[in-house]
Amino acid sequence: MKILNDRQVRQKIKRLATEILENNFEEPVIILAGINNNGMAFALLLMEELRLLTKIPVVLTRIRLNPANPVGEPVKLEMDAEELKDKSIIVVDDVANTGRTMFYAFRPLLEVLPKKVETAVLVDRTHKSFPVEVNYVGMSLATTLLEDIDVRIRDTAEFSVELN
Repeated sequence: MKILNDRQVRQKIKRLATEILENNFEEPVIILAGINNNGMAFALLLMEELRLLTKIPVVLTRIRLNPANPVGEPVKLEMDAEELKDKSIIVVDDVANTGRTMFYAFRPLLEVLPKKVETAVLVDRTHKSFPVEVNYVGMSLATTLLEDIDVRIRDTAEFSVELN
């Protein structure tokens, strides 16, 4: 079942970028750290929208981890962690489910002292098992644990979010 169509996804990206800017307008740089593939794709869309709204530099990086086994392999940040010192960082993913992926994505950020760390997701599911608060939410959705959210924002002409 489609819960967000292309127009709605694009509208949420614009709104989230505006909210991010409202809370970071005094920062010298905004760092968006996308988790894996869909998180990175969503971070890229946010970056493109932010660049239309502000002259503040927006830097994009990726956090790589295995969501199925986040302690089995190292969590990798694609930029030097030292570059995050005293910076505003927004960890971005497409869906926040239990909060586990986002929780473990913070691991490389613990190596430095950023100014602040915030989170942004397109869809926030309401059954968290980990202490992760999402700061910027496109849509909050109550689902059962058996339902699946499919976010289509990569390699497609039309964005969508579906509940299966």
